[in-house]
Amino acid sequence: MSTVIKLSPPATTDHAPAGDVVHSAARRSHGRRRAELAPRPRGRLVSTAAATGRAVFTVVLITAALVFLFLAVGPRFLNYQTSTMLTGSMSPGISPGDVVVSVKTPVSELKVGDVITYSIPIDDHRIETHRVASIKRDDAGTTSVTTKGDANPGADPWVAVLSEDHVFTQAGVVPHLGDVIRALRQPLVQPALLYGASALAVVVVLTAIWRKPAVQHASVPEAAGINARRPDRGCSAD
Repeated sequence: MSTVIKLSPPATTDHAPAGDVVHSAARRSHGRRRAELAPRPRGRLVSTAAATGRAVFTVVLITAALVFLFLAVGPRFLNYQTSTMLTGSMSPGISPGDVVVSVKTPVSELKVGDVITYSIPIDDHRIETHRVASIKRDDAGTTSVTTKGDANPGADPWVAVLSEDHVFTQAGVVPHLGDVIRALRQPLVQPALLYGASALAVVVVLTAIWRKPAVQHASVPEAAGINARRPDRGCSAD
């Protein structure tokens, strides 16, 4: 009796091994990911310009709001007033274009050397900011003063009677703020600021609306736990 052992030829398949398939898919996915993550120069430029525009618009808006509160709202509710120095009569302490901040002070506490802001008693009764040179108080309780600019050679040619119970004395100086205010009031500057701010606001809003959301890339699943099945060799016995 003889035994014949038949060896089955290896099974042929039209598919590549599972390991090669996984590596090929990973390479293709990695290539797609690199293509998607590649930055677009034009998109980056637009994003940078939009961010810069938003920052500038925010700074301008905050600055304008603070200046408005300081010059327009504060004096109505707080104990101070502001005035712009137009001449150099108080230089170098107060230069032309500086904003003088003055607070209410009782006339009874006024002393020589204080810088006061008051309406002069002659001509156009303009507002003046000068230093008190002398004080005279009579029996009726009336207080009169003479003033002098620090840069002027002599005292002012008038005597100012302080008819109220308080006077505004200097509390501080904001350098060059008056120059900025006067520049903004120029006929050519106001329309430019109005239309320029409006255009900038429109650009910022439209850019925020049209900005594309960030692309979320799906992660490639790892080929873990995949077992490649190899063809088995079968044996038969007659």
